[in-house]
Amino acid sequence: MHDYDYQIDEKVLDKTRQEPNSQELLKIIFTYISKISHEKDLEKLLVLMADMGRDLIVSDRCTVWLVDRKNRSIWTKVAHGIDRVVLPFGAGIVGCVAEQGIPLVINDPYSDNRFDKDVDRRTGYTTHNIIAIPINNSEGEVIGVFQGVNKMTSEAAFADRDQERLLLASIYTGKELEAAILHEEIVTTQKEIIFTMAEIGEMRSKETGNHVKRVAEYSRELAIGCGMSEAEAELIKMSSPMHDIGKIAIPDSILLKPGKLTEEEWKVMQTHTQLGYDILKHSARKILKAASIVAHQHHEKWNGTGYPEGSSGENIHIYGRITAIADVFDALASDRCYKKAWELEKVLSLFKDEKGKHFDPGLIDVFFDHLDAILKIRDTYRDAV
Repeated sequence: MHDYDYQIDEKVLDKTRQEPNSQELLKIIFTYISKISHEKDLEKLLVLMADMGRDLIVSDRCTVWLVDRKNRSIWTKVAHGIDRVVLPFGAGIVGCVAEQGIPLVINDPYSDNRFDKDVDRRTGYTTHNIIAIPINNSEGEVIGVFQGVNKMTSEAAFADRDQERLLLASIYTGKELEAAILHEEIVTTQKEIIFTMAEIGEMRSKETGNHVKRVAEYSRELAIGCGMSEAEAELIKMSSPMHDIGKIAIPDSILLKPGKLTEEEWKVMQTHTQLGYDILKHSARKILKAASIVAHQHHEKWNGTGYPEGSSGENIHIYGRITAIADVFDALASDRCYKKAWELEKVLSLFKDEKGKHFDPGLIDVFFDHLDAILKIRDTYRDAV
């Protein structure tokens, strides 16, 4: 993974650099190790590791590949418009290193049948030499591969010292990489559980999995539109599907009643906000803590006429205000198995009328500014009714 433009001028390869001396090597190591030890984001960690490897061995590029044992492959992300590159174990030089766990130094790749020449042909880049070193976890399993391409010193060839330096980098960074991978797996598992729980809750009230997907994507779009960071927008995206999780505790006789609810039944139905909050509020996980807020406040209204607490204005958490818009829009603008969607103009007219009443007026402005993106989300995740 690295932020390089693959369409580079070959003259770049003529610009040789000096090997770092002992003092410079220590400076490289300590500078990157300090940054790496504090980085928890896997993608950013991979960039730091690649930069460290490149500087240690004076290569034109360095890439960190990760092992996917479930699919018996290795993968990396690159910067020239491709989301990820995936290779099977044993394919290519890095594939061999991942499978066998043995370092390789190839100073004439075009004469090595493991080298994929098509990559150079497609990109216009010429690979002169390659070095690849396995990265092991605490149990000795290969979890990744350091790959350096094109030595940039006057020697123009990788040597034993480069292998030793990349090995040193893999030892220093292996634990951090292992921890980041584990953290990524935990977060992914947590997201899957949350979406599954949300879908179960919606299915009880005859909703579909696409409803929670649409609400999640609408919420993220609104969060970005009102200036939130990518990280917080992602948090809202992951937590908003849990808005109706409290409905799992509402009796079927009320939740699935085909006709209008009585006043007493409506009071019971309204308790789903508090029930959802009570289910989620004790978690220390950021996503579930955010979900508890969403579950509790997504039926509050800007003018204070909502429930369960009748909060108003900015006393309603921004997560609740965002999810309220996302949920109501989807309820009105999407077909359900039990009703047809409203005409879009009718939905938009309602939203204009409810600006400053039901909905945060600033967020309604954001909603209309991002309407094209919101409609694209609706159409992408449309239900087959």
